[in-house]
Amino acid sequence: MTRREFLRRSGVTAVALSSAGALLEACGRASNPNASAGGGSGSGSSVLPLARRDHPVTWPIYPDNPPIASGLSPEKNATLKIYNWADYLYKKIANDFAKHYGCKVEISTFADVDEALAKVRTGQVDFDVYFPDPSLLGKLVVSRLVRPINHSYIPNLSNVWSNLQSPFYDVGSRYTVPYTIYSTGIGWRNDHVSVDVAGMSNPYDIYWNAAYKGKTYLLDDYRETISMALLRHGITDINTADPAKINMAKDDLTQLISQVDVKLDTSDYTDLPEGKSWIHQSWSGSLISAQWYLPKGIPVTALSYWYPPAGGGVVGQDNIAILKSGKNPVLAHLFLNWMLDNKNAYSNFVDFNGYQPPMSDIDPDRLVSDQAVPANLVSSV
Repeated sequence: MTRREFLRRSGVTAVALSSAGALLEACGRASNPNASAGGGSGSGSSVLPLARRDHPVTWPIYPDNPPIASGLSPEKNATLKIYNWADYLYKKIANDFAKHYGCKVEISTFADVDEALAKVRTGQVDFDVYFPDPSLLGKLVVSRLVRPINHSYIPNLSNVWSNLQSPFYDVGSRYTVPYTIYSTGIGWRNDHVSVDVAGMSNPYDIYWNAAYKGKTYLLDDYRETISMALLRHGITDINTADPAKINMAKDDLTQLISQVDVKLDTSDYTDLPEGKSWIHQSWSGSLISAQWYLPKGIPVTALSYWYPPAGGGVVGQDNIAILKSGKNPVLAHLFLNWMLDNKNAYSNFVDFNGYQPPMSDIDPDRLVSDQAVPANLVSSV
């Protein structure tokens, strides 16, 4: 039974379900900006290039960490070990892979990126597949912790958006393939919030509306909160290092403490349907999932999501990589290809985790017609 089917059939209220914890924290923990950029293989604490759209990065392939050869057979009697966020991978998809290739699959999970990186860095684990976000890639590459990809095993990379087949943060997809992509916007309960948030001249101002004191939440993620405050002032370079702009964002955010008694968490996908929050900085995947946590009697039309219709907002992403420490590099390559199969990617998204894979065959109209996304939440796609 899928998670969606369970929620539909169980009749259990969202309050009871959410007590299990944050099911979709996958995007919520930013890497520690004070952590060493180096580690391993003499990399020391060298400064890593910061990938940007106008400054793409092609990561080196080191002689002591080459890609595997082409044409190799999958490992026999193997257990593919996957290291991922909790509740972020549909177990059925993994089981189908194991059945298809005659192997076993073992999934281990982490709660935040610092925990994951620390465990991978110890060298005491032999995970084959790992799900990092782009902010970690440089540390993983220079430390020789991830294995370069041999693209001959991953023809399904052609199924993803063309701009992510060779993304600016990993030109040539040398070390990663995309897993999910999501936007950060404003989620709200329109049956409690009388303001037309989407119609405001500056929708970000809704967070400072004292009428919703005690019911206003931001994501517990410093990158997301600072970015939102910058966007409020029309600053779309959310990676700015300008102290004046960052301090302006800090001052704005500090006002929220007394002005609306702001709360912080990453449970937007349960807070909004339960009514714990009425306004919540949200990830698009959380709004897609929120529909399944609404208590009986609350229609899905009570949920709204806003993201700048012309772009210029925050977009986040998670990727899949192959760890050098793994014992099954061929199966690991085949698993990446498996997750980029159109059917598997769609099922993982719609039937389980709610976070959209950047597949070319997925579009808003299809998701609405398939009843995967309500028409009133199409902006989350």
